[in-house]
Amino acid sequence: MNESSDSYREKKAFFDRVLTIYGRKPVLEALRDADLQCHRLHLADSNRQGGIVGELLAEARRRNVPVSHHSRDELARISKNGKQDQGVALDILCPEFRGLDAYLAELPGLPRQRILALDGITNPQNLGMILRSAAAGAIDAVLWSRRGNAALGPLVIKASAGTVYKAPLVLCDALPQALEMCAGQGCEILSLRADAVESLFGYRPAGHAIYVLGNETSGVSAAVGKLASRGLGIPMQRGVESLNVAVTAALIAYAENP
Repeated sequence: MNESSDSYREKKAFFDRVLTIYGRKPVLEALRDADLQCHRLHLADSNRQGGIVGELLAEARRRNVPVSHHSRDELARISKNGKQDQGVALDILCPEFRGLDAYLAELPGLPRQRILALDGITNPQNLGMILRSAAAGAIDAVLWSRRGNAALGPLVIKASAGTVYKAPLVLCDALPQALEMCAGQGCEILSLRADAVESLFGYRPAGHAIYVLGNETSGVSAAVGKLASRGLGIPMQRGVESLNVAVTAALIAYAENP
């Protein structure tokens, strides 16, 4: 492998751990949080000086966070939400974020992994609560695809009570392809289904296990369902058909003592 390839991999691994947030108040709160590793503050040249922008600059100076100034269009490309970013964005380094390739490279040397895979979780509140449960419980990784899931925006961060920054997130482009790669590394794929006969609480995987959570309305997609070797359900009483997907994630996080 040549030096340029090594440099590219290192750069990619670094930016896979960066989460960019936007909006003046959310960014100010993040800058004031000593537990967060703030990497760079981005400001639009069109911002009026003083007020909350002045507070942002003061906090950045206090914490030695580099500041970059951009045109309004450039800032919108950084925030990926020009209508709501208010001319402000902040890069935060999340130590437990990594790309799928990096995670798979580590996998052979890791103890038995318990992984959540998110298949079309479109409600930001659900996604935030899932990440909070994963960060708190016995979940080693959350497989989050950029395609099909809610973006990691302010609503997700709020619903997670800020724990999104601590969540063990593994980023990929599309879930079916990512699951195929994981299966190739010996991971067992388990789909959570309302019609499954076998209980989540009774099954103990022998090796790495991926628990797939499906869309709030339609459940696990057909493409992902074909990759699952087993379906697991949660026992229900009194005619209840299913639980909220975030509640299901919490149950998985505490379903066994690893």
